[in-house]
Amino acid sequence: MRWENLALESRHDRASDAALFGADAVTTRTFDTPEFAGITFHEVRARSVLNRVPGASRMPFEWTVNPYRGCTHACVYCFARKTHSYLDLDTGIGFDTQIVVKVNAPEVLRRQLASPRWHGDHVAMGTNVDCYQRAEGRYRLMPGILSALRDRANPFSILTKGTLILRDLDLLKQAAEVTDVGISVSVGFTDTALWRTVEPGTPAPERRLDVVRTLTGHGIGVGVLMAPVIPFLSDEPAQLRATVRATAAAGATSVTPLVLHLRPGAREWFMAWLGQHHPHLVRRYERLYADGSYAPKWYQRRITRQVHELAQEYGIGPARAGMPRRIRPTEQAEEPAPSGPTQLTLI
Repeated sequence: MRWENLALESRHDRASDAALFGADAVTTRTFDTPEFAGITFHEVRARSVLNRVPGASRMPFEWTVNPYRGCTHACVYCFARKTHSYLDLDTGIGFDTQIVVKVNAPEVLRRQLASPRWHGDHVAMGTNVDCYQRAEGRYRLMPGILSALRDRANPFSILTKGTLILRDLDLLKQAAEVTDVGISVSVGFTDTALWRTVEPGTPAPERRLDVVRTLTGHGIGVGVLMAPVIPFLSDEPAQLRATVRATAAAGATSVTPLVLHLRPGAREWFMAWLGQHHPHLVRRYERLYADGSYAPKWYQRRITRQVHELAQEYGIGPARAGMPRRIRPTEQAEEPAPSGPTQLTLI
């Protein structure tokens, strides 16, 4: 396993020698509990946790914080699988079972937010892997991260499939009193049979919608990222209607569809899963994704139109710029923002 190429500059800049953490700072640990059977945790002490989003990204924010790498959600389509190859880790089962934990993330973030070079920009979380995956139940990094953001009145957003976010409800409410807080819950479909095979480590879709109900009931608006819509498996009109109807019933402020994309790393793992569970669809996928990682524009537009029409019917709308949040201008320091590692983004 290699840690040295997790550099403070873009990973494409091979001239950089400043690793995010050194191999001597890594502690490998396993836990003898059913919840973490077969999972290995690599505990590291990070030097930076604020990651700059690549300039070419379509995301409406510039900075992310990801306290974990790898994810026990084990979603077969997860685009972030490729990032494990940067550590010489397997992008398949290794991504699901070899989890890197930045154990000092809260204190590093607090230090970086206090820097006179930090502009107070919006910080997005959960854009690479889920910050409320099962590991968070043991390591409890998010309370410290949320406290640091709250104490600096720094706007932030969270995207999650995890119900563990409800543990931090009080912190979210406190932060919402002093800054803009946006929460999105990912629910691509409500088909429980499909969920059990394609997202085996996640809470059930209905449990995620319970998160929407609970947060909404406490005055925190929550949008649903309907992602991914999986071609030929969750894209029938009746399936789309069921998901949007359930989203509206849970009180979501918005619903935004995102069609499955298959980047290198994820593509191989997903296609292997497809061949095992739905072999009759392999040729159709090869044709649909023949031109690259994304489904054709005509297909994406069709799904978007259908979901938006359903959302209007049920009284909810699409999220602005892909995520439900309002960002007020914050007082800006004159100094430039700190440099940070380039981070792959959700879409």
